Amino acid sequence: MPRKSPIVVLVGRPNVGKSTLFNRMTGSRRAIVAPMAGTTRDALARPVVWRGVAFQLFDTGGLFGASEDPLHELVVQHGQRAIAHADQLVFLVDGREGLVAGDQRIARELRETGRPVLLAINKTDDKRSLKSALEFYELGFDPVFEISAEHGTGVAELLDEIVERLGARGLGLADSDALGALGLGLADTEIASPQPPTPTASDADREIRVAIIGRPNVGKSSLVNRLLREERVLVSDMPGTTRDAIDSPLLWHRRRFRIIDTAGMRRPGRVSGGGKVEMVSVALAKEAIADADVVALLIDSKTGASDQDAAIGGEADRAGRGIVIVANKWDLVKSQDPEFVTSFDETLRHGMRFLDYAPILHISALTGERAGKVLETIDKVAAARRTRVPTPALNRFVTEVTAANPPVSPDRAHVRILYAAQVGVSPPSFVFFTNVATTFHFSYQRFLVNKLRQRFGFVGSPIRIQVRRRAKEGGSGPRASRRPRPSRGTDRTRQDRTRRKPAKKK
Repeated sequence: MPRKSPIVVLVGRPNVGKSTLFNRMTGSRRAIVAPMAGTTRDALARPVVWRGVAFQLFDTGGLFGASEDPLHELVVQHGQRAIAHADQLVFLVDGREGLVAGDQRIARELRETGRPVLLAINKTDDKRSLKSALEFYELGFDPVFEISAEHGTGVAELLDEIVERLGARGLGLADSDALGALGLGLADTEIASPQPPTPTASDADREIRVAIIGRPNVGKSSLVNRLLREERVLVSDMPGTTRDAIDSPLLWHRRRFRIIDTAGMRRPGRVSGGGKVEMVSVALAKEAIADADVVALLIDSKTGASDQDAAIGGEADRAGRGIVIVANKWDLVKSQDPEFVTSFDETLRHGMRFLDYAPILHISALTGERAGKVLETIDKVAAARRTRVPTPALNRFVTEVTAANPPVSPDRAHVRILYAAQVGVSPPSFVFFTNVATTFHFSYQRFLVNKLRQRFGFVGSPIRIQVRRRAKEGGSGPRASRRPRPSRGTDRTRQDRTRRKPAKKK
């Protein structure tokens, strides 16, 4: 049983550079950095290893101070919850602005928590901060670190003090078990960004990455909190509440999941007009799709599937991710006509014909109705996309299918499938070797995919098909089958010697 990783929390007023320091210390770019106060809302967590000591670093929203964010009160509540569970606090202040009333208020509240506090004065690379930095010593915290999160100055010394304090209390010693739980390797000299865990032979031990995606205000954060059974991310009626991609580990029936809450994705035209923060949020959401094993595409049951829902689903399909379509807010429509479920699913399938392989769930994240089916279905889809078909079984399948329905090419050429092989999983990928260099007609390719699903499953996973011409003996190109011409050298001489000599006259 790995020991629990200690928690280090960055706290401070809005726009003092907490997200910049978070990215610097974790060696990543997971936190959105913008000059607008109140950019960070949810508490973002990432593992860090420094000089053999592992800990979880939390970036919180700005506490007190000026913020234009209408959700600032909720942000403060989440920040205070993270502070209550911290083993070490890093109080970040702005050296350019100097000591202000908000800093003094935060200092009083941090003292009341009884947690150990380190004071870090940021932006000290600016000459304007030389005099104002001295004002922060009156807060009474010792030691005080003068750093520049943007350029990295003084960050190593701050990390040294953090790990020294954690080590003095017996916290965060990076043994192999603890690092394995974090997905990290042992490092003792530099900042170590998290590395994905090495896949094991047992699928039960493999962590399944699940991205919760969809349009704004369809209930993604509510579903994440429901699955985690805690208020991990902010939830409000205001569209665009979530900005960062927040990932949280979850253990369900001895299966390990990592649930990733993403920002709502609007149409590209609206995103470009929404400012830098929204553009970065959508980019992080797309990155979460690319890194996921399975995505849960949330649909608002009240409005039904839209063109933007189809566009988001197409993004996941092109990335080869497993897909589960989740119709949320079902509690608001289930009292309608008994045939509503059938008509709803038919309309949804018609608008997303390319996702006909994705299962549909009807849930309510608010009430918890059928929410338990989400993880169960995701687990099945994750297993299906890792399925490998034995080559003999696959070729028996090819023989049966082509005997009843011979392949068709776009130019109507005579095509024979000689044999097939599965060349990859996640998603399942197959290569069909034929007698001529061609491709299958799109309708026949769709027919093959449907037959593969009927025979071998692959529920919720896209299937990739490639067509290749079988290589001839002695070469692999189209000229390999041609008979070689005799050269003017030895081969021609040999041919002359083998000619029949004319008979002599008597």
